Amino acid sequence: MDVITYPENMVFGLDIGTRSIVGTVGYKQNEHDFIIASQSVRYHETRAMLDGQIHDINKVAETIREVKRDLEKQLGRKLKEVCIAAAGRVLKTVTVKAEYNLINEGIISEEHIRTLELNGVEKAYEELRKEMNSEEGNFYCVGYSVVRYYLNDYVMTNLEDHKGNKIGVELLATFLPEEVIEGLYAAVEKAGLEVVNLTLEPIAAINVAIPEKFRLLNIALIDVGAGTSDICITKDGSIIAYGMIPKAGDALTNTLMQRYLVDFKTAESMKTSVLKKKTVSYKDIMGLSNKVTREEIYEAISVEIDQITAQIAEQILYLNGGKSVSAVFVVGGGGKLPYFVEALSSKLNLPKERVALRGEEVLNMVQFLQKEIKKDPLLVTPIGICLNYYENRNNFIYVMVNGERIKLYDNTHLTIVDAALTIGFPNELLFPRRGRALHYTLNGSERLARGEAGEGAIIILNGKQVSLNASITQNDIIQITESTAGADATLMVAKLPEYKSTITFAVNHKEVLCPKYVLANGILVSDTYQIKDGDRLELLNHYTLEQLLEFMDLPYRKGITINHQSAKPQDRVYENFTIYYPLHEDITTSYEEVAAMVSEEEFKEYSIGEDALLEEGFLEDGSSPAHKEEVDDKKVEKGSEITVYVNGTLITLKGKDKFILVDILDVYPFDLTIARGSRVVLKINGNEADFTNPLNTQDVIEMYWEK
Repeated sequence: MDVITYPENMVFGLDIGTRSIVGTVGYKQNEHDFIIASQSVRYHETRAMLDGQIHDINKVAETIREVKRDLEKQLGRKLKEVCIAAAGRVLKTVTVKAEYNLINEGIISEEHIRTLELNGVEKAYEELRKEMNSEEGNFYCVGYSVVRYYLNDYVMTNLEDHKGNKIGVELLATFLPEEVIEGLYAAVEKAGLEVVNLTLEPIAAINVAIPEKFRLLNIALIDVGAGTSDICITKDGSIIAYGMIPKAGDALTNTLMQRYLVDFKTAESMKTSVLKKKTVSYKDIMGLSNKVTREEIYEAISVEIDQITAQIAEQILYLNGGKSVSAVFVVGGGGKLPYFVEALSSKLNLPKERVALRGEEVLNMVQFLQKEIKKDPLLVTPIGICLNYYENRNNFIYVMVNGERIKLYDNTHLTIVDAALTIGFPNELLFPRRGRALHYTLNGSERLARGEAGEGAIIILNGKQVSLNASITQNDIIQITESTAGADATLMVAKLPEYKSTITFAVNHKEVLCPKYVLANGILVSDTYQIKDGDRLELLNHYTLEQLLEFMDLPYRKGITINHQSAKPQDRVYENFTIYYPLHEDITTSYEEVAAMVSEEEFKEYSIGEDALLEEGFLEDGSSPAHKEEVDDKKVEKGSEITVYVNGTLITLKGKDKFILVDILDVYPFDLTIARGSRVVLKINGNEADFTNPLNTQDVIEMYWEK
């Protein structure tokens, strides 16, 4: 007898099913081929498991021990580590989208992608918690599938080494309740084994039955076991949904129990025997011997098959967005029964050839050293459990976090963040927190001043300070001190970007520099005012005449003009407006009255360079009219003159080196004190302008009220 030499590192997969436990030991010979060195199957003597859930841990553990001993005998070596899979009986799935912004556009690394996916899993946890009530207990994430990646909002197959500002992911996260995981671990540990990898049965099955090259198609995989029928759907290269119905082969066995008055074990034997025999002999609970044909058994279970396939079809339509898939692959023992695939194709309105059992044709990369074993749909999931080990070495580890011992699902990328989230450490207490923001409005627009950033959480891992992204392993000791908040936001009016500290007016042809006014909630404040949360601020670009006189410590008197128009105390004065203030109280003649007493040409000539008070011949400095001509001559000598057209009228401006549009108001009568439209339109040579725009000779100016 030839002695077979096995490699040192082999993988032990255990399919803990409702009716049986299948143990498989094998190894990868190369990138594609998987060699199965030994396999062992044991059936539960009692109903220790129902619908994929362990009910009697000790009895399941004993069956596992039997499988383990048989495999060890075949291999001639001890088995200590095992890979297992959980059924999807109470599986919960959450599909989420998450984004991650890069500080600067740069090359996307594996760490960036890992952070992005963790953000997605965390978001899935949050969504799951919203859906669950407090009585449902704890759920563990036992895996996730990436549906698609995004780079700057465009779909991308692989993000690594690309450049971008924003990456995103849509992923499907799967969760199982704590009691399911605890039960599996307890039974395995009682059998003297340590779990090194945990996956889901539908994930294990799809890795064998639907290779990645086929996942661009919209295909459903159905794993029909004893207690559950697990469903997995692919599309566009990804797994897009998982599902389950709590009915499978055992429901058919129960039907035979009721019809023929036999125990569960006898009914199970009758169900499987018809795959090979035309007639089946059995003894009922009354001790009577009977014989039944294959057709009679099929007729007995046909109604139940219709119900199961109808529920599977309904679940597929639900998971696939209300429409049927392109094809269905069936694995597992329950699907081997005649009429099962036919019934399912009918419920999905698919041609019969589009619904098929997957067995030998998907196991062509698998080689059995045990010649008596035939490739069969029953073996797809057990082999998939072994192969999943090479894809993801996943199990649970224990760590101490702030004195609390916790269990984490080890996906080989565990970090401090995972541990913090597991103990319920608030996410916002991990990262630097800003002080309270300051909300206010400026000239009607909402504004926000951010508070200062605080310090991030202090993380001590096994006595050394580390970052939040530090990796963790079995028995690590972690101490997390929460982050701190920075100072609250403060802002002074003078620090506003739009704030200009002064405003300039021309009073009697002399510049007067005034502080700019600011209203806070309707009250005048200075530039040292500290803005408060909720303040309504308005930067004023004008004074009232009354405010200007108060600043200059002058009384209001008759004869004051703004841009040569009689002015009242409440009239507004804007920057570069010209204000005339009479120096004597007895002056009563207004600017309009002077204009009425002289001809138009005299009025224009009198206005150009006019520094007099426009009353009784008094000049600004109190000198006589005789001195006026000398003053004007000097100004003309020092300055220049230009001619422009205002609303079709030729105007000459004199006495300055440079002229701006507001200078027109010195010589051209245009009343700004009474609104004759919605706004004043100013144009120079056909272009929109304002009063501060410079003027050049021969400019054509339009000035009118817009209706």
